[in-house]
Amino acid sequence: MTTLGLAGLCKTYQGADHRALAGLDLTVESGTLTALLGPSGCGKTTAMKLVAGLLRPDAGDVLLDGRSVLALPPERRGVAMVFQNPLLFPHLTVAGNLGFGLRMRGLSPREIAARVEPMLERVRLDGLGPRRPVDLSGGQQQRAALARALILQPKVLLLDEPLSNLDPGLRDEMRCLIRGLQRETGITTLIVTHDQAEAVAIADRIALMLDGRLAQSGAPEDLYRRPATAEVAQFFGGVNFLPGRVAGGQFHATFGRLALAEAGLDREATVTIRPEAIRLGEGPNTLTGRVQEIAFLGTQSRVTLDLMATTLEALVAPDVAESLTVGQEIAVNLPAKALWVLPQP
Repeated sequence: MTTLGLAGLCKTYQGADHRALAGLDLTVESGTLTALLGPSGCGKTTAMKLVAGLLRPDAGDVLLDGRSVLALPPERRGVAMVFQNPLLFPHLTVAGNLGFGLRMRGLSPREIAARVEPMLERVRLDGLGPRRPVDLSGGQQQRAALARALILQPKVLLLDEPLSNLDPGLRDEMRCLIRGLQRETGITTLIVTHDQAEAVAIADRIALMLDGRLAQSGAPEDLYRRPATAEVAQFFGGVNFLPGRVAGGQFHATFGRLALAEAGLDREATVTIRPEAIRLGEGPNTLTGRVQEIAFLGTQSRVTLDLMATTLEALVAPDVAESLTVGQEIAVNLPAKALWVLPQP
């Protein structure tokens, strides 16, 4: 297994007025699946192409197990990349597509066949080897593209938005397949996505990119519950940012005082709490709020509350929201363990 390292990667495209990458540092631990997450234009795909050798950085380095691969051509890096569009060779059969890279490596037809058939079974394409790509569904084409990469037994697997063109049902199926194959093979994998829910569902770790830089990297729950900045919190759906002051292990704000699980140094601060962590009713950190708005969202309802001119949004079960009315005063509980004091800039 292989550790992938990105060290100070910088890239500016010709004619662009800003850098696509502005000093990207990231370590993808051996045998893990890391999601490279971020909005469109933040540099995710550029980073992937630099790792694959399809682009050359203006500065910085790409390291496999601590050794630079910048001098190596793409085919000698031990890196395989699956694109958003499968890019299968239309004139070859599915089996021919899977065996193409092996043929380029000089393997015999018998050796190729011995590896292609089991791989087709692993990606649930058994029996479809003789077909052409045009005869496959979108999900089957993406599975064939994944199999074509895996059959080369790469040191690092790169997946660039592989699920974005699939219907929701196929996306869930493909996500499970990717996760299962990665665990089975142990290949160090980096997957690009702009979908937070997808990243959380599939990845061991998430690396969030904003404006060409790494904003935060860690386990999915860390980025949700302990964001490094307000921007990170907002990207993951954070809407509650409460200004005040930390003093004596409590948070002091215009609407009252709240006990903190982790207070830190006394200072001016902003506290955030996720909408789904707020509880309606009495508790250790109880405040009184007035219901401003109730919105049904399907599996949840959003309740907007006014706490002495401070707006707070809570996500609750629809049956809980049904008992509320606009203008009603209710008790609101903000659990101490769910309150996070944002680090100082």
